[in-house]
Amino acid sequence: MSEVSDVLLVERAQGVATLTLNRPDAMNALSVTLKQALVSAIEDVAHDDSVRAVVLTGSGRGFCVGQDLREHVALLESNDPAPLRTVTEHYNPIVLGLAGLPKPLIAAVNGIAAGAGAGLAFACDFRIAANSAGFLLAFANVGLSLDTGVSWTLPRLIGSARATALALLAEPITADAALEMGLVNAVVEPSHLLPAAHELAVRLAAGPTGAYAAIKESLAYAASSTLAQSLAKEAELQTRCGATEDHRNATAAFVAKQKPVFTGR
Repeated sequence: MSEVSDVLLVERAQGVATLTLNRPDAMNALSVTLKQALVSAIEDVAHDDSVRAVVLTGSGRGFCVGQDLREHVALLESNDPAPLRTVTEHYNPIVLGLAGLPKPLIAAVNGIAAGAGAGLAFACDFRIAANSAGFLLAFANVGLSLDTGVSWTLPRLIGSARATALALLAEPITADAALEMGLVNAVVEPSHLLPAAHELAVRLAAGPTGAYAAIKESLAYAASSTLAQSLAKEAELQTRCGATEDHRNATAAFVAKQKPVFTGR
């Protein structure tokens, strides 16, 4: 099943929702309309029980080059206060929605991911990149600080020293360099990108999605908590997972030497 808008395509198949940024002529730059569509679509797939995994990608040559600067400059020149509100009104809800999505999320990075576009990819659970893709933290180049969660996600992915260098130097890195530093999980030929992303998504969609949601919650909580607090959260989440049909059925299947079937309940 497909849903088509001018700026964002949403396709559902095999338990996977694929969100495709669809402004190819602008390298999928984030206009207000696209940002609003993302906020709505992320909330929609989060609450759709038929969606068990999500793929985020871009159409055309780019994944996403970040903020639509043409639109941004026009608003600034007209003294419209909207550009200064977009972080709180759009980027923050988008990143919180992606990072908090209670199901696995894969970024299929088909081209350059710059600025906020890179931040979208960093907020995903997995990143698979085409070998022609690249990343650029372009914020400093236009006199801005970080947004789209980059200050939180990037140091956790590659460490503080590398994150600082990428942010301050604002120089592009290739997909292979990103793989070497652990920023992406895999690099593939462009023609294999979406098949690889969907293969992983379908695999995850067939898995224990309730447990996946709890694992994501546990990791996010522990990132800013003490050991004692994290242990308490683990106990809480294990109690929740232990009461599910998936846990009971999977343990029975293990004992019977059978392959478990997960329903997410």
